[in-house]
Amino acid sequence: MKHSDPAFARIAEHGMILRCEVGSTVHGLAVDAASDRDEMGVCVEPPEYVIGLRHFEQYMYRSQPDHVRSGAGDLELTVYSLRKWTRLALDGNPTVLLPLFVPRDAIVTVTELGHDLRAHRRRFVSRRAGHRFLGYLRAQRERMEGVRGGRHTNRPELEAVHGFDTKYAYHMIRLGLQGVELMETGDLTLPIPEPDRSWLRALRRGEHTRREALERTHDLERRLSALCETADLPPAADAAWADRWLVDAYQRSWASWPDGASSAPSSAGTSANDPTT
Repeated sequence: MKHSDPAFARIAEHGMILRCEVGSTVHGLAVDAASDRDEMGVCVEPPEYVIGLRHFEQYMYRSQPDHVRSGAGDLELTVYSLRKWTRLALDGNPTVLLPLFVPRDAIVTVTELGHDLRAHRRRFVSRRAGHRFLGYLRAQRERMEGVRGGRHTNRPELEAVHGFDTKYAYHMIRLGLQGVELMETGDLTLPIPEPDRSWLRALRRGEHTRREALERTHDLERRLSALCETADLPPAADAAWADRWLVDAYQRSWASWPDGASSAPSSAGTSANDPTT
């Protein structure tokens, strides 16, 4: 993968300010011990990658080779540069927002800057985020109904057993539930609260039909569409604050580093099972 360069791994390791789990387990939706582990990190890249000529946006690691599906115990890790993560979070990307809301026991690494970022999570919540949730939800529903091109499954084994990809369906409904909660409360509860958690787990096991899944999706889509216009949230995230915070964060980080990107110190946070070391 183009983002798995060893130099990028070192940048991710040295500059990590926040790393956490973002997959099924953190949502409370894993149904067996065969789940892989998805993690996301945010790192401060060295100055030559920000104001110099070098370029870094993200580092990616998979414990399985390319084109091999992850299985039990496998790790998929994506570490974004702080600037790229912030751009995506300000735009309301549903997956990128998750590190702001995961519970403490889902955090692998966190520094003072990481704590500070999470403390300001409400700065990133806006009706624009609701539109992003809605867009992903609608696209997935249309693919499942066959009215939009593109693949809606890579799990033929689930289609063979249940008649449709139950994992795709539960991700689709999860997006709707979380988008509605974010617009109504300005927050995301992780793991997903009951009774929705049990309903989604049952869907993943094939205990609800494709028709039931689509009916619930349509209902969530209608609710979320209305909330995107009426929610008591700002129309866009606080980009002016984020701009000031980024400048300060980079300056504070670089002031504590020795000269040279390769000698940047490791994160001061707590870390475990780190493939970048």
